[in-house]
Amino acid sequence: MNKQMYDLCKWVLETAGKAGAKDLRVSLGKSRFVEIQYRDRKPEIIKQATTLQMGIDFFVAGRYSSQNTCDLRKDALKEFISDAVSTTKLIAEDPYRTLPDPKYYKGQSGIDLKIADASIDDLSAEQKHTIVKTAENAAWSAGGDKIVTVEADFNDEFGESVTLTSNGFSGYSSSTGFSVGVSVSVRDDDNRRPEAGDYAESHFHKKLANPETIGANAARKALAKLGAKKITTATLPIIIENRHAHRIISGFFEALDGRNIYRKQSFLADKKGQKIGSEKFILVDDPLIPEGMGSRLYDGDGFAAKKRTIVEAGVLKDFYIDWYYSRKLGCEPTSGSTGNMIVPAGARSVDEIIKDLGKGILITDFLGGNSNPTTGDFSVGIFGQYFEDGKIVHPVSEMNIADNHLKFWHKLAECANDPWFYSDWRTPSMVFNDVVVSGV
Repeated sequence: MNKQMYDLCKWVLETAGKAGAKDLRVSLGKSRFVEIQYRDRKPEIIKQATTLQMGIDFFVAGRYSSQNTCDLRKDALKEFISDAVSTTKLIAEDPYRTLPDPKYYKGQSGIDLKIADASIDDLSAEQKHTIVKTAENAAWSAGGDKIVTVEADFNDEFGESVTLTSNGFSGYSSSTGFSVGVSVSVRDDDNRRPEAGDYAESHFHKKLANPETIGANAARKALAKLGAKKITTATLPIIIENRHAHRIISGFFEALDGRNIYRKQSFLADKKGQKIGSEKFILVDDPLIPEGMGSRLYDGDGFAAKKRTIVEAGVLKDFYIDWYYSRKLGCEPTSGSTGNMIVPAGARSVDEIIKDLGKGILITDFLGGNSNPTTGDFSVGIFGQYFEDGKIVHPVSEMNIADNHLKFWHKLAECANDPWFYSDWRTPSMVFNDVVVSGV
């Protein structure tokens, strides 16, 4: 716990109570980040910044407001709090806006999540620039004369926060993050310029993927789009590459949110306990994984983080309902925040699966798209590789898949053995049968 930050938050609770806000949540966050970006072997962005900001949720006479300030001098805070209390009293009453019942604060894990790299300051500016240049040079080397432009970046960040409430919650969090990304644009014979990228992120800089590997992968992915063309509209098996699988799941995920359920904008609102996908569809939220990019000990309401199964063998088990919408819906809250979202991996590699499928499309990227949480309908553009008899034939682009989530997840046939660890979405490549792919 950062004592200085804690003491200031405690002082704010006491000061606000005297000003008429008996119920209060105060959060103080501090962060420092570095961003370095190169384009075509020249530095384009070199940025470092530190931020310190306080957010206060005021609950006054059945009314609620949320206020933020960066001026943390006590005289300025006294005036800020007094003005905020007066303003909050002018807002319309909302009987559902209260601090949570303190019983939901209990049970917070004491586990060390291992999400803060103590050696973050040991990485020199020169080393950071070397990481970027190494990744970029690897892309140029792998891409050859087809490359139009390469953009590479490195980011690191340290953040810590303290949250206190007037009814007993106390929380502290600190974490670090490192990321390396490369984007490559190449020139096709018809003068199109397809692009692709690769990236990795981790709480520990020594556990990032090799920057040379990231750069080379980005170039190979861009080159793999050269000569892309449509195929005739067909019903085919598809494989969605691991790092992009969350793009489809996120549309399904919207319908799990308490806000959409309350507004009757969720196609899953009445589906709890029902079969909404195949046996292979399993979705687990585990915020307590050491070193996980989505790991946390508590959520935005202060609820103790817990592992939950959201979908089990195709059966919908749970929703994301925060304190506010639980009161409006008249049900028990779960959580309004996600942790590490996990789809369990299977036993076979993508190459092994392709050999057995006959023909289909390996989707390596998406373009645009939309998903309707009310109906479950979704549509998204795709890039990928068309394969036959276990071999890649040619790249495809300017094609589209459109379906409904209540039908689509029943088509999930298999998950590969390649979970993507560089994200809070730990998804493997996913195989779906009988998907209509629209082309020419």
